[in-house]
Amino acid sequence: MPLAPYAADPAASRGREFAQEGDGARGPRSVFQRDRDRIIHSIAFRRLAGKTQVFVAPDGDHYRVRLTHSLEVAQIGRVVARQLGLDEDLTEALCLAHDLGHPPFGHSGEEALDASLAPRGGFDHNEHALRVLMRLDSPYCGIPGLNLSWELLEGIAKHNGPVAEPRWALQELDAAFPLDLTQWPSLEAQVAALADDIAYDNHDIDDGYRAGFLKLDDLLTLEFVADEFRAIERRFPDADEKQLLRELVRSQIGLMVNDLLETTRANLQGIGSAEEVRAAGGPIAAFSPEMQARERRLKKFMYERLYYHEEQTRTAGRAREVIAKLYAAYDQDPALMPPSWTDSLPPQEPQRARHIADFLAGMTDRYAIEQYRRIFGEVSARLTNV
Repeated sequence: MPLAPYAADPAASRGREFAQEGDGARGPRSVFQRDRDRIIHSIAFRRLAGKTQVFVAPDGDHYRVRLTHSLEVAQIGRVVARQLGLDEDLTEALCLAHDLGHPPFGHSGEEALDASLAPRGGFDHNEHALRVLMRLDSPYCGIPGLNLSWELLEGIAKHNGPVAEPRWALQELDAAFPLDLTQWPSLEAQVAALADDIAYDNHDIDDGYRAGFLKLDDLLTLEFVADEFRAIERRFPDADEKQLLRELVRSQIGLMVNDLLETTRANLQGIGSAEEVRAAGGPIAAFSPEMQARERRLKKFMYERLYYHEEQTRTAGRAREVIAKLYAAYDQDPALMPPSWTDSLPPQEPQRARHIADFLAGMTDRYAIEQYRRIFGEVSARLTNV
């Protein structure tokens, strides 16, 4: 399928930060296909298998982690990109990379790192994803980072919109390879951001229900969810509750994807190039006002009933304590880190503190728990909750 005129064209890429010999003649893959493959083969991507999505270090094999979530986001992103005539490979690469900056224990771990680094500029997982891609994960000879395309890096930096006040990590990276932070990103990046919302809004229902934190009756207090569920019951009168709930999740994803496609197509009227997308002054990929209101209500419900569930809140507090105490321990005695990290520790601040945070942010949930036990003994309370 040919690319739409407003799509990101790999043949017109603004290139990579570091030119490499033979960049223009590396076989059949486009620049965005190589981006995707570099991400998939990165250590940071593999570590997502051990990082929190909803539940910290889940005991069960059936709960989502950052890796499975990222794959589900990519699935949705590719479908939308194909229907809109966008570059599927760039969209997929953005979906796969969007969570690479998350530390262990999800947002709880991020809050602890941000507090620990407050005197040194703080910590932000979106900006750290770029730091991972551009500096930390360095498998290639002679260059730092994965050396991805400008379009991929732009999309990670701005997939939630223009950045008016970048923090230190993004400031440093943007100074080295300017990403036009005040403009909107490509349509591929906008689609990746909404694919993320669609995935976790709905798939987290499945995990919350499986864990017993979400009850069907509570979910059905949302009338738009109840209407859809009753229609599914009529279609499948012999199905059990678990099957019906899974069908509900599938149906809601379909409704949101179709609404996104319809609204975005309408917003694309008069848009004739990728640069016009960036200069539009607002998002082109969007939900309709009705769907946006539903999505916000669903998200509010999920925060109240799942993310801020009493047990989840207790677990989040334990997770923050683990990260905060590990940071303090490494700051006081850097020899507690592996030799490769100790040997490369900068002597000056703020680089020293940020180096320690880089080490911590790369940990999986279980590795962080293991390091805590090694230094402090047993974790004071059970950290996992499912």
